Amino acid sequence: MSAEEPQDGSPEDDEDLRYFVRIGQTDLDGTKAVERSLTDMNGIGKRTARIVADSADVDRTATFGRLDDDEIDRVVEAVENFADEVPEWMVNRRNDFYTGESDHIVGSNLSQTRTQDINRMKMIDSYRGVRHKRGQKVRGQRTKSTGRTEGTIGVNVEAIKEDMAEEEAGEEE
Repeated sequence: MSAEEPQDGSPEDDEDLRYFVRIGQTDLDGTKAVERSLTDMNGIGKRTARIVADSADVDRTATFGRLDDDEIDRVVEAVENFADEVPEWMVNRRNDFYTGESDHIVGSNLSQTRTQDINRMKMIDSYRGVRHKRGQKVRGQRTKSTGRTEGTIGVNVEAIKEDMAEEEAGEEE
């Protein structure tokens, strides 16, 4: 990085840079590359971001805030129609409980849907729902030695020192 002033027409001009690009209900960083900025949305990872950029015919290494309005609209459309463009195994919500359809959910809808699913499992007392209710591990992890939240297990050195100090004080009297 040099301390010189940028020349006219250089890519460092901030006049045409949007610092925030809004997709759905999420503000994305316009100073990052398209692929990297898309990964800031809930429900879109690296692989999904690459597929979205390719399907929108946008250079995935280009700065997101410097894209034209048409290109940004193509990216927004590609995100909204992602489930139609990829195989069913790639979407994040397959065989929805209520509709039976597969869809790819992004943004705040993802956390809302996840919360509803967990509440439904708790309500019908499925195995996973019971584990969620109890605050225990849900996916079959070991619980004998990990995930302990109540108190300390093992030797409490401070309590032993206090007991010894009390015994010595009792012997002195």
